[in-house]
Amino acid sequence: MKALRNLVDNIKPTFSKGGKLGFLHSTFDAFETFLFVPDTVTAKGTHIRDSIDLKRTMTMVIMALMPALLFGMYNVGYQHSLSTGAEMNFMSTFFYGFWKVLPMVIVSYGVGLGIEFAAAQIRGHEVNEGYLVTGMLIPLIMPVDLPLWMLALSVAFSVIIGKEVFGGTGMNIWNPALIARAFAFFAYPSYMSGDKVWVAGLGKGEAIVDGFSGATPLANAQAGLEIPSFQDMFLGIIPGSVGETSVLAILIGAALLIYTGIASWKIMASTVAGALLTGLLLNALAPSADSYLAIPAWYHLVMGGFAFGAVFMATDPVTGAQTERGKWIYGFLIGLLAVTIRVFNPGYPEGMMLAILLMNTFAPLIDHMVVQKNIKRRLKRAAVKN
Repeated sequence: MKALRNLVDNIKPTFSKGGKLGFLHSTFDAFETFLFVPDTVTAKGTHIRDSIDLKRTMTMVIMALMPALLFGMYNVGYQHSLSTGAEMNFMSTFFYGFWKVLPMVIVSYGVGLGIEFAAAQIRGHEVNEGYLVTGMLIPLIMPVDLPLWMLALSVAFSVIIGKEVFGGTGMNIWNPALIARAFAFFAYPSYMSGDKVWVAGLGKGEAIVDGFSGATPLANAQAGLEIPSFQDMFLGIIPGSVGETSVLAILIGAALLIYTGIASWKIMASTVAGALLTGLLLNALAPSADSYLAIPAWYHLVMGGFAFGAVFMATDPVTGAQTERGKWIYGFLIGLLAVTIRVFNPGYPEGMMLAILLMNTFAPLIDHMVVQKNIKRRLKRAAVKN
């Protein structure tokens, strides 16, 4: 590590302002601060000091995503073996999925970081760290059979329109990863919502076995067909986006985020509460046992991208509510809207994406109302004392 530090120090003057490659100062700084904690300190004024910086926070989130990513790779291979009838052992199943998912991760980071580096160079600013997480989230919320050029366009739209036009990391009003998914959904709906997608493509000479369906549980529920068991959906051995199928793997990541204080457990809990209460109400209003409204409320928690969205998307500190009471309201409304959209929108069985994006829009208003109510309560208390 000392040798690497010396190497960086030796070439640093070349990339510093005034050096031969000074125009690449932002790019060099991004790599240096990724490898080593910055040694800059505050000189005056009041600041909040912490032992963890933004890059280390992003790294912790990526670590929390690893269980969902690794299981997603295995599930891609598992669904492929089911669709073709091929017998594959554990390692061959995993590595089949690994080689299918890896290009998605490479394209996501390549395109996204390329745009971020270019924007930083043009502005002469430091490279933002936020895309470290976004670059991993985007492949995990996409179907594995989405063409890579569509993924690249979705990433470009997300970074440019969803973040850079607002000023970069910390300034965006919508979750960038969900903006990418929204772009892919509305631009290429047949690749995102078709009932035969979500399974890795066939190899030469392979064919789909009789009786196999690549439809997701939500697609089956919307069509009135049989859905997988609660156990299968909880474990994640079902068709779906790469990282969204296994609730068990997602909960492992959630435990890490809550333990380290990176994500708000209040938003997670209130999102679940909102979905459960809405689901129970719809169960009571279901006209028949065959109705979509009759699906047990707790099934919504393990179907589609609900769990992944509640843990990794709704808790985004930039686009979510900031006040403590606002977090409860924000999360509850996400859960309520997600189930409502699923049940009453036949053209869009997955409601989590739209629910989070909608509440991203209203999160500042929620915080404003909470703050104003608190001010009024304090003023009233002060007036009574006087």
